[in-house]
Amino acid sequence: MTPSTSARLALGFSCVGHSFAHLLMLLYPTVVLSLEVAWIRPFEELIALMLVGQVLFGVGAVPAGWLGDRWSAPGMMTVFFLGTGTAAIATGFADGPFEIALGLAAIGLFASIYHPVGIAWVTRNPVNRGRALGINGIFGSAGTAGGAVVAGGLATAYGWQWAFFVPGALCVGAGLVLLALLVGGRVGDTKDRGRSAPSESSRGDMMRGGLILLITIACSGLIYQTTSFAMPKLFEQRLGGLVDTAVGVGAMVSTVYFISAGAQILGGWLADRYDLRRVYFGCWLLQIPILGLAVTLAGPVLIPVATLMVLINTTAVPAENSLFARYTPPAWRGTAFGVKFLVSLGVAAVSVPLVGEMYRAFHEFGPLLVTLAVAAAVGAVVALLLPATRHAPSAQPAE
Repeated sequence: MTPSTSARLALGFSCVGHSFAHLLMLLYPTVVLSLEVAWIRPFEELIALMLVGQVLFGVGAVPAGWLGDRWSAPGMMTVFFLGTGTAAIATGFADGPFEIALGLAAIGLFASIYHPVGIAWVTRNPVNRGRALGINGIFGSAGTAGGAVVAGGLATAYGWQWAFFVPGALCVGAGLVLLALLVGGRVGDTKDRGRSAPSESSRGDMMRGGLILLITIACSGLIYQTTSFAMPKLFEQRLGGLVDTAVGVGAMVSTVYFISAGAQILGGWLADRYDLRRVYFGCWLLQIPILGLAVTLAGPVLIPVATLMVLINTTAVPAENSLFARYTPPAWRGTAFGVKFLVSLGVAAVSVPLVGEMYRAFHEFGPLLVTLAVAAAVGAVVALLLPATRHAPSAQPAE
């Protein structure tokens, strides 16, 4: 096994894992539309069942990142694939709210492994880091997009249980392939190379940049998570006769995320060529009017505006991850990314009740979108305080 072959396989499994992490975590917001009818329970009650899973998705990131640093990144990725897939299959056998909540909690716990381990695996190579993160991000966006259409399609055709059975089985299959390659020595761990690499920023910039990024990451996570949880119900309410089934809603939501997926490549290109701080701030600034515009929109025009909401948010991700990698010591990068995703994904502990309570109070999502526009304004102001840095372009290919 050559280092380049191992690196390509690592990037490949990291990309596939990114798709599964988002897809499996976002099956339920569309499945819940079928459960409203099947179990005759209100939306705000059923959507709350995903809260514990979302909390564990964030909380589990720190110990997962630490284990990735101290034990093995490919080993942890194998646990991710096998554990998350098995948990999804088990969720399909649920016959009541408690079992659903338990299954979603297990999915969240195992899925928490991906971001601190898989993303850190990619960032260990600083050459064309933005491009590699952009490619990886496309797979994450594809998973986010696929969650709605897969859940809606399978739930409508075969029943909501199959929305968990099929993707869960595919995830387990990917884990078995990775396990075979790992045992056969075809996939290696690059942690030793990462630990010997020099830090990319001064200690002062690391402290300042890291703390500031944690604030912007919290705002970004709040916007992204809340949008993804609310969008199926938002479309069901505001698109009128355009959609009247779970699969129709799922297809519309998936269209938004599929179109937005290409933004990751654009974000990676910008991150490799321009001042990371300016790229990051620009993305924050653009989100404010778009979120504000969506507050009262209804009908077909909502679809392109919702697409812009997601597109601009995801364009910022490669710059954000590149900045975060610069402000963390290489030997602790997995653990640091665990903290990052604890904050980013942990805000789901706020997002889930925020969606449910806003809907309970207003029976529509205008006030929720105002809240997200305010979060974008806070993120833009705080991003201005980041230490100035420039990512020098490189002609070398990413591994």
